[in-house]
Amino acid sequence: MSTMNAQLPGVFYRRPTPDHAPFVEVGGKVEPGQTIALIEVMKTYNEVKADRSGTVSRILLDDGDEVEAGQGIVEVDEV
Repeated sequence: MSTMNAQLPGVFYRRPTPDHAPFVEVGGKVEPGQTIALIEVMKTYNEVKADRSGTVSRILLDDGDEVEAGQGIVEVDEV
């Protein structure tokens, strides 16, 4: 298992808008370059991209949580 981390501080979001499905769910597969979350900094939304392949085993934050650079956001079982 490995952890994907936030690249910058801000507010964490699991979905592109409140009425859309989350980018990833526990048990879902991810591939490098796939958007897994958004981090909002001063009204700018930055995509968080997966940096490895695997299966999401745990999502460490909820929508609207504050996140710091380097903080874990998603745990992945690597393929």
